Amino acid sequence: MTTSIKISPSILSANFSKLGEEVISLEKAGADYIHIDVMDGHFVPNLTIGPEVIKELRPLTKKIFDVHLMISPVDNFIKDFSNAGADIITFHPEATTNVANTINLIKNEGKKVGISLKPKSKIDLIEKYIDQVDLILIMSVEPGFGGQKFMPEVLDKTKKIKEIIDKKNLKVEIEMDGGINFDNCSKAKEAGVNILVSGSTIFKENKGDLKKNIEILRTN
Repeated sequence: MTTSIKISPSILSANFSKLGEEVISLEKAGADYIHIDVMDGHFVPNLTIGPEVIKELRPLTKKIFDVHLMISPVDNFIKDFSNAGADIITFHPEATTNVANTINLIKNEGKKVGISLKPKSKIDLIEKYIDQVDLILIMSVEPGFGGQKFMPEVLDKTKKIKEIIDKKNLKVEIEMDGGINFDNCSKAKEAGVNILVSGSTIFKENKGDLKKNIEILRTN
């Protein structure tokens, strides 16, 4: 199990009327990354925030902006999100006609590259690109909405990805997003995950004590 566990709170569960304050509070509470879910109402059935909002949030924190693009066609938007201040740009292989090209577009912006698998997406979609990315994001719910229940069936896929990374001796991080809470976070870590994305648990448990909730997720 990886000893260095990072917590990337999802601002999808934040209070959008005071998003800037929420981001500042997450930094003070010890978040490692800030997870920003971008949905287009096309690739997934919901709409969230665009590059302009990220641009406004960027001066408020030095934390890594971990931007998950659930948009298609993704290539058209990479430059916009890069310019807005994303540090990691994660995309879905199903959202592009050429995965290698999308990876290069992100790298050419000087950003870290993430690639994401939905719960039913097979490892074959990304296997040949694992040595070209910095992060693999395993969705443990169907992307599109916050507050869904964790799907334990993704843990086997996660273990297999971890085995591939170890066998090739790569420094690729594994992130998991979807229904992560105090009960299942240890299972994610055991499967090889070292970045936990959590929204509802961080913002709502223990009367919204962000620092306490981040620490429990990190150490449970």
